Order: sequence, then structure tokens, then C-alpha cells
Amino acid sequence: MTEKLTKEEIDSALETLQGWQKVSDREAIYKVFQFKDFSAAFGWMTRVALAAESMNHHPEWCNVWNRVEVTLATHEAGGLTKRDITLATIMNQLA
Repeated sequence: MTEKLTKEEIDSALETLQGWQKVSDREAIYKVFQFKDFSAAFGWMTRVALAAESMNHHPEWCNVWNRVEVTLATHEAGGLTKRDITLATIMNQLA
């Protein structure tokens, strides 16, 4: 099983993850990505999907036109893990 991050580890990671914030009612992180149009948003989601699949770690997300809302948590750990931070970093880089 993947180990949950401590509060200190989460706070430290969020200092380096531009635009990500804690979810208030559960142990997860959240960000809204905005793109030029639907095609750009969907293209980004496709690139992220390939990275996520290779990690076997899949985001919760919702896409409406040029906007993608993302929530990351590791369900098997019941909170945030290094896998979430890694995927958030990849998402930021691909955006």
C-alpha cells in the first residue's frame, strides 16, 4: 500500500505546486486548468491520461469546454501520497 503524506509534507509540496490547493472536506488537492478552447483542453487531458495510465494513478476530473477541474487523492491510501504530487507536477508541466 502507498503511504499517506504527513500534513507537513503536503504543505511543503503545495508550496511548489503552482495553483493547487487543499480540498476543504477531504484529504485531496484541487486545481482548475483553463485552455484556449475545447481542443486544447482535450489534448491536454489526453496527454495526462497517458501519463496517469503509465503510473496506474487516475485523476478525478471534469471537462467543460476549455476548463478542466481536477481533484487528486490516492483512494487506496485514504488521502494524499507521493503519486498525487507526481501527477500534479506532470499536469502542471503539460499545461
